[in-house]
Order: sequence, then structure tokens, then C-alpha cells
Amino acid sequence: MKCDFLIVGAGLAGSVLAERIATELNKKVVIIDRRQHIAGNIFDYRNQDGQLIHKYGPHIFHTNSQKQWDYITKFTEMYPYFHRVLGFVDGEFIPVPFNFNSLYQVFPQKFAKSLEQKLISKFGFGVKIPILKLKNDEDEDVQFLAEYIYKNVFLNYTTKQWGLTPEELDPSVTSRIPVFLSRDNRYFQDKYQGIPTNGYTKIIENMLNHNNIKVLLNTDFSEIKNDIDYKYLIYTGAIDEYFDYQFGQLPYRSLSFNFERIDSVKFQEVAQVNYPNNYDYTRITEFKHFLPNNSDKTTIAYEYPIEFINGANDRYYPIPKVENRELYEKYLKLASETQPNTFFVGRLAEYKYYNMNEVVGVALSLFESKISKM
Repeated sequence: MKCDFLIVGAGLAGSVLAERIATELNKKVVIIDRRQHIAGNIFDYRNQDGQLIHKYGPHIFHTNSQKQWDYITKFTEMYPYFHRVLGFVDGEFIPVPFNFNSLYQVFPQKFAKSLEQKLISKFGFGVKIPILKLKNDEDEDVQFLAEYIYKNVFLNYTTKQWGLTPEELDPSVTSRIPVFLSRDNRYFQDKYQGIPTNGYTKIIENMLNHNNIKVLLNTDFSEIKNDIDYKYLIYTGAIDEYFDYQFGQLPYRSLSFNFERIDSVKFQEVAQVNYPNNYDYTRITEFKHFLPNNSDKTTIAYEYPIEFINGANDRYYPIPKVENRELYEKYLKLASETQPNTFFVGRLAEYKYYNMNEVVGVALSLFESKISKM
């Protein structure tokens, strides 16, 4: 088999690049994936009740980039959806990230009002303040609030999510915890937000529906790399696997899901409820909230973070630790020195947590800055 570009991974990064190369350059592309389906971790499907189920956890497309939005909406219509998350804290379901509505739920009104006034006076209204900044504030009440949020909303959730305490993770993890000085309960404040009306898998199908693109599923790169004659390789898999773990394995966290179909119109108030301090799972997702559906049944998923074991489950999250990033840099250096015709892009190849819009952004940037000029 012969092609101009071999792309490993039929997820979002690989599919965007396949579409651009086939459409704009009129080049032949073979895109492979070891899974039995396209779309990677954004794969979804309709269940017997007509609900779109996100097999690998909830995905909401959100971005401030008109370029990213314009690109993705070439392949789908978007249903306007604003994600809201509740956290189960001290027996109450409070908005997450913690905001002024959360503040008034968990504290007496007089104290909450005092804190609200102090925070607005110091930082302004409608801004997100990192919790470390609040913890280091000179005001004891502000410090108290920061400590409460840290212990009740962040600490145990983080320990479950990563299998590590915050002190064992890169300091940037803690520094990014926001307190939203607003009454806006939306989880994201991006200009563009939505859920594709026919699902994410359909987006990828539309991207790959081109005469210049051939898709091979249930296909492992290591087994076919010598059977395909290609000029350039785009690799979206794990960079340490590509190099046969020459410097050791890059650590990841994985996930396990328990799906339940329930004989009820709705199970919970919003699509996502976090459980930082109770139970082994971190959150429950109810998919019926994403798109209109009139079924009298609903489907939920309990989400359990677990250790990644190579060959037993899937990589989800690069673990944010300084030594892990240093190990990745070794692989990156090796790639730059030995793989002149290979492009490494995406969450696994770059050992970086990307949102969907960011994946679209880096893929388009790679195409425009390098591949289109070849």
C-alpha cells in the first residue's frame, strides 16, 4: 500500500490533519487506529433511547477562537449547550467552580456577604482567582475561604483523580484551581460552546469522508509500519511507545466507567455532578442533559480514576509532575534528532492535556506552519 501521509490515530488530531491534507493538498492519506472505531476518546453513539452516549466521558466543545469554531462547524451543526457542574459538599450540591452562589449556600448569609464584598473590593467582579492567591492573602477571612475550598472541593477529588496528593503533583495543578467571583454557574465562559447535534463520531466521519483518505481500523502501527510505503508520518499515539520505551514509560491515569440505564426521566439536576469527598468515583454524568430527548429512560455513568496499565486499559491523562515532563523532553529530543519526516501531535504524542478545541488548534497550526509548505 502506498500513500503520501500515514497517520497513526483516527482521533481528533489525526482526523483534522487527514482532512486538511486530503482537501487542501490533494494528497493520499492512510489513517489507522488500533481501536475498532474512529474518533478516539470523543467516540459517541446513540443508545436504544436515542441518547448520545459519550463512551469515554463527557465532552463539551468550547472555545474563544472563531477559527477553531468555524472549522469544527464545517462538519456539524452545534446545539447551544452550557455546561453546569455541581459538587456534593457537606450534604449540599453546590456550583463548581466555587462562586458567589456556592458561597451563599455553604456559609451564613452575613459572613458570605462580608466575604463577597472583600473579594470584589480586592480583585473585582467576574474574574477567576487562583486559590493559591487567596490562600496567601493577608485577610484571615479570605484565607479561611481558600482553605475551605481547598479541603472540601479540591483536595480529595485531586487525590482520587491522580492517585497522588497535591503535594506530589506539579505545583501548577494547585495554582490553577479557580474561585470565580461571579454568579455565573456555567463551567466554561468561552464565547462559543455547544454539543454536535449528531455527535462527535459523526464529525470525524465527515472529516474522513474523502476520496483521498483510506481508513484502517483494528490496525496497530507496529504491525503494519513496514507494509505501507509512505513519505511522511503523523503520529498521535504515545511517544514513549513509538520509541519502544527506550527511556522508560511515561505515567498516565486511566478511567473506568460504570454505565446504568435508569427507569426515570432524569437522574440529577445537571449533566455532571462531582463527588470530591464521598464514594470511590469522582463524578456522575447524565448524558440526557446534552441534547433534547423525550425518552422516559435516562443513562448515567459513574467515573472511576484508575492506574494506567499498559495493555490492560487506555491512557487518559498525562500525570503533571516535573520528572514526567523531563522524561517526555528526552523523547522529544530523540524525535527531533532521528525522525525528520515524522510529526508528533496530540495529547499522547506531546504528553500534554489538551481540550478538544486545543487539539483542533494545534492540528491546524501544524498543517499551516509546516505540512502545507512541504
